[in-house]
Amino acid sequence: MTHRLLLVLCCLLLVPAFRLNAAEPTDRWGKLIFADDFERTESQELKDEPGNEWTTSSDKTAGGNKQVDLRDGYLHIYTHETANHATSVRHEFQFENGTLGLKFRLDNERDSLKLNFTDLGCKTVHAGHLFDAVVSPKGVLLEDRKTGVMDLKLRAARAEGKLTKSQQQMLASLKQFFPMPIETGVWHELLVHVDGDTLKATVDGHRVAEFSAPGFAHPTKTMIRLLVPYTASVDQLRIWRRQ
Repeated sequence: MTHRLLLVLCCLLLVPAFRLNAAEPTDRWGKLIFADDFERTESQELKDEPGNEWTTSSDKTAGGNKQVDLRDGYLHIYTHETANHATSVRHEFQFENGTLGLKFRLDNERDSLKLNFTDLGCKTVHAGHLFDAVVSPKGVLLEDRKTGVMDLKLRAARAEGKLTKSQQQMLASLKQFFPMPIETGVWHELLVHVDGDTLKATVDGHRVAEFSAPGFAHPTKTMIRLLVPYTASVDQLRIWRRQ
């Protein structure tokens, strides 16, 4: 085998398996049901105006102060100093099984971006919380919140300090952290695959997390919340439905 051929093969192996762009096949992870490249401008700079049917929590949690900004073709999310909760940027969709992909950038070591999959019609949990995929500079966290900390009965017992030892162990078993250094100040690509009771996450084309829990199999995921306690930037968001 020639040195030239070896070089070509090595380059191919180093190419990430995922690229978010207009030429991406729409059937690779199912039917493309939503896409946003944030290529638009705001009419003013005093209030959140994300557009494309996105909504935010700023009126409720930050006194209406701006926390979401469209900048040069991407969405920048930050939490105002007066806010009492992480900024939430929300969009409705619907699938049972599918994939969410996006580009993200974290600028500081304390930053994180939480993808909170939600069903507001689920009345056994607080605020529709089903499960999370969280990226931070230290790695990826996957957590079932439907059968865990957001279950209304468990949440009440936890608030009252009445969780049993077995309940505490069960809650601990419903989340898993996967360490992986994620460089700050540069863009990365994230895919979150939902299939039955299994959640998988890919960063820059590398499978970094896979975890199974009963809450992932909730039949209707109807909203995505992008939750940001400090700052994060998002671009080229896609949602595909398989079922």
